[in-house]
Amino acid sequence: MKTAPEFIESIIKQKKELFVLGEKVDNPAQHPILCPSLRALAKTYELAHDDRYKDVFLRQGADGDLVNCFTSLHHSKQDLLDKVKVLRILGQETGTCFQRCVGWDALNALESTTFEMDLALGTHYHKRFMRYLRFVQKNDLVCNGAMTDVKGDRSLPPSRQADPDMYLHVVDRLPDGIVVRGAKAHQTGAIFSHEIIALPTLSMRAEDAAYAVAFAIPSDTAGVMHILGRQSCDTRKLEGSSIDVGNAMFGGHEALVIFDDVFVPTERIFLDGEWQFTRLLVERFAGYHRQSYGGCKAGVGDVLIGAAASAAEYAGVEKASHVRRKLSEMVHLNETLYSCGLSCSVAGERLASGTYLVDLLLANDCKQNVTRFPYEIARLAEDLAGGLLVTLPSEKDLNHPRIGPLIEKYLRGVPDIPTADRMRILRLIENITLGASAVSYRTESMHGAGSPEAQVIMIERLSDVEAKKALARNLAGIHHPEGSEVEGV
Repeated sequence: MKTAPEFIESIIKQKKELFVLGEKVDNPAQHPILCPSLRALAKTYELAHDDRYKDVFLRQGADGDLVNCFTSLHHSKQDLLDKVKVLRILGQETGTCFQRCVGWDALNALESTTFEMDLALGTHYHKRFMRYLRFVQKNDLVCNGAMTDVKGDRSLPPSRQADPDMYLHVVDRLPDGIVVRGAKAHQTGAIFSHEIIALPTLSMRAEDAAYAVAFAIPSDTAGVMHILGRQSCDTRKLEGSSIDVGNAMFGGHEALVIFDDVFVPTERIFLDGEWQFTRLLVERFAGYHRQSYGGCKAGVGDVLIGAAASAAEYAGVEKASHVRRKLSEMVHLNETLYSCGLSCSVAGERLASGTYLVDLLLANDCKQNVTRFPYEIARLAEDLAGGLLVTLPSEKDLNHPRIGPLIEKYLRGVPDIPTADRMRILRLIENITLGASAVSYRTESMHGAGSPEAQVIMIERLSDVEAKKALARNLAGIHHPEGSEVEGV
């Protein structure tokens, strides 16, 4: 397995076409806006070598050797549980998005889907995928799970778009592979990934067969372009301030990834026109990824709760009953998210290929709670932080020879806490609730792994209301004719 420095070195060697704020960047590992993101990803390598976490970070690989869990398959319910624990630990350690779970979810969704596709259609994708998985595990690679297409006119399916490139699709076929064109939006961690695993973004129909494609390519393949997405307060990272950025060590990033007639070798193709299996692949990926949010968001929530409690302590109000009550509510909401991630894991079941899938209904319930609870936790944190959260002077003001002492004097809370420490904790709350890390804690909680309506659709599909109606009618003494749905209840 790679160490964190070896991971960083492997990224420096890549030659991606990357644009940041309108400028071409040749070495993203040294760009101040991107460095915190690189360090967060490196943490997934560092903790895999930490004896405290080896029981959850290390898994058995396809060849029987130990691998980093982020390249592994889930072979038991315990593996599913450990995944949620790993994600919470990393959320606690970084206070932001560590960008590696999407690729993990893509690997597991592809493994079982290719197995069942081969059984049904006589294709040979599964052996091909397993060779690829061994390659990923042997080299301990970061995989970017690229699902979300830009979608264009949302009222139209892929094949009826005015511009056919609104969904990634096959534009040419060669003897040794295919050529694809399109773009994937909101790609978390893409710039520091080794591999791109592209998946269809929705269930396709027969007329959309050219868009029913899944494959893997190196992320610096010719024709792949990365354009960094903006984040709130992102240019603070250019100022050299350790206070104003809020989280000086870690951050995340997203990118628009464009595929401009990119060649994909046959050996790297895992779905090509088999539109009937796109729904299965999408639902399994979404289930795994919605489970993920019960871990990572709880981990970042732990940091935010700790910061809010510290802000109250620094202001001298930590013993007030309303403060204790609000902190208890934040803990309640946060632990509920975590328990949802655990519950869909415990209820998971073994698939035909031998890997385990989360309970999809409970995974969607988990993500539906994630669309709401972090917002309430953030609201309570802002409540406890007070108005200084958004009116603090800058670190440069604090360090100014004339006005710095005045800021030190007038913005101090309790006497034994330095004003700079109070400013640091408030900036951390700002970072998570309003700044750069709000991308992953708030908006990603709403739209990541599918917007709220996507979970509503799945919950409706999986909830079996007819069975619940039968239970109610039976207890109410409403007896249907023999052979109805009530019989035998």
